[in-house]
Amino acid sequence: MATVLYFARLGEQLKTSSEELSLDEMGTVGKLVDHLQDRGEPWSSEFESGRILVAINQEMSDFDSAISDSDEIAFFPPVTGG
Repeated sequence: MATVLYFARLGEQLKTSSEELSLDEMGTVGKLVDHLQDRGEPWSSEFESGRILVAINQEMSDFDSAISDSDEIAFFPPVTGG
């Protein structure tokens, strides 16, 4: 089972900060995001393209990156500085 983390506003909107998921059939971050969006609202709107960033095992990644059940996948909103 992979650990999936949701940070900042994303976790607040989804009402969870983490969960364990089997990624056997998914293979990429993009397919995981599709799976999460299939849950309906608020998942579908929170995972709209370009609205979130992803890290795999604490390294910045993209939606084409491969994932497996041994990974930690973290999603978080873009952060701006000032």
